[in-house]
Amino acid sequence: MTAVTPELGWHHIYQAGQPDAPTLFLLHGTGGNEQSLLPLAPQVAPGWNVLSVRGRSLEEGFPRFFRRFDALTYDQDQIRSESAALATFLQDAAAQYGFAAKQVTALGFSNGANIGLALLLLHPDALAGAVLLRPVVPLQPLPAAPLEGKRVLLLDGARDPFRPAGAAIAPHLQGLGAQVTAQTLPAGHDLTQTDLLLTRDWLAGPR
Repeated sequence: MTAVTPELGWHHIYQAGQPDAPTLFLLHGTGGNEQSLLPLAPQVAPGWNVLSVRGRSLEEGFPRFFRRFDALTYDQDQIRSESAALATFLQDAAAQYGFAAKQVTALGFSNGANIGLALLLLHPDALAGAVLLRPVVPLQPLPAAPLEGKRVLLLDGARDPFRPAGAAIAPHLQGLGAQVTAQTLPAGHDLTQTDLLLTRDWLAGPR
């Protein structure tokens, strides 16, 4: 386990997996940090490399990946700048730790899913795909990008009050050529065991 490499610009943890394994890029929700999603990694992606990062924006002292002005109004400039910084971070981390930069799949929850979606749309070469757990639309309008060959798993909750704000995501990604698997679970905004089981099966599928 390697944590907090200052020259890469982000508090993070890297855990090496099996030789030639792909890499799971963990993006936490509001109030989380680079530790928050780590316990999920061996459950959903056994044997993979794991890179987990802490968001650099703070809301009342709690980490996020970008500022928000209210529940669904976000700092568009910061989303773009932090997405660019994450794309650079992935390149630098791949060089430092020796994982394949073309075999990185993001797994983001809530605010982390939103920045993961922004990263995929603004810097599609940075990711092979993404698992988006409870996302909403982060950018207005949603950018267009060539996503042919990109795999995306999108899981929302039927009782999640934010679900309507994410309704446009799946059709937008499909229209850009991504291979989207979308499912609505009998859940709220919090993650469930079903999220983990579906994510594990999806990650084990063809890449």
